[in-house]
Amino acid sequence: MKKIDIHTHFLPEKWPDLAARFGTPDWPAMRHTEPGKAMIMVGDQEFRPVYEACWNPAVRIEEMDRHNVDVQVICATPVLFAYERPAEQAADCAKLFNDAALEICAYNPQRLKALCQVPLQDIDASCEEVTRAVKNGHLGVQIGNHVGHKNLDDEGLLTFLQHCASVGAAVLVHPWDMMARDRMPKYMLPWLVSMPAETQLSILSLIMSGSFERLPKSLRICFAHGGGSFAFLLGRVDNAWKHRDIVREDCPNIPSSYVDRFYVDSAVFNSDALAMLVKVMGDDRVMLGSDYPFPLGEQEIGQLIQDHTLFDVSLKQKILGDNAQNFLQI
Repeated sequence: MKKIDIHTHFLPEKWPDLAARFGTPDWPAMRHTEPGKAMIMVGDQEFRPVYEACWNPAVRIEEMDRHNVDVQVICATPVLFAYERPAEQAADCAKLFNDAALEICAYNPQRLKALCQVPLQDIDASCEEVTRAVKNGHLGVQIGNHVGHKNLDDEGLLTFLQHCASVGAAVLVHPWDMMARDRMPKYMLPWLVSMPAETQLSILSLIMSGSFERLPKSLRICFAHGGGSFAFLLGRVDNAWKHRDIVREDCPNIPSSYVDRFYVDSAVFNSDALAMLVKVMGDDRVMLGSDYPFPLGEQEIGQLIQDHTLFDVSLKQKILGDNAQNFLQI
């Protein structure tokens, strides 16, 4: 079966000293600790250990072969977004990391594809960069699920999504800058609790605001990590829409009717959860996504789908590859 993994991350092996470049502290940097291993730093704070699959395409292809993955779509690690920085600095970073992504993909362009990043705090600059990136070979763009206090129903962000549709850019929405971190200092709880909530918030912000009524149906948009807590709590949302006028104030149709407007990846790590996700979203709206090469990602890429006892061969092929071909238009 053809496997297309639409959710993987990269980091360049090195990049310029951004703190020195912009004259401000606490920029992300890479500190290589030993051959093939490094630590992402944010200022002088350790953020995450990583290894050479992030930057070495030969290692990446070798591991793809081990997992029988035909195509990987790589995108930046969200710590590189720089949404909180001055827009011109974020735009500079976007070009830097977008060009680096294409350099990695050039090792084997048939098997490695890329999504760009943009300075999402500046909509005009974001539209300009996604246009440039798509012309240069990116298949679309990865964006964070919010910019400061602006959710995806913000007018500027809707303008950007409309532009993505107009230039044919697929959009992957990835949670970042998670809520309530001060209440979750241990156990990676922001990744385990806030990340699914952030993803559900981004989906509901488009549904409940009526934004999907304004966005073109040609927009191809996917939410990472199985859509977070969206599928499990959709019944609660539908119930609220039916019984409270303040819930349906801007949403003309029952929330569950919008599941055909977006995709989710398969990174839910449990066969029952995956079965429910497919039942809620439909056969055509779930795609293989592993979050490779990080420890919280799927360690045996595609195995959850391949071993599923409730999925026939046709459905497995849709989730493993066919749906991604439609989403990415490859």
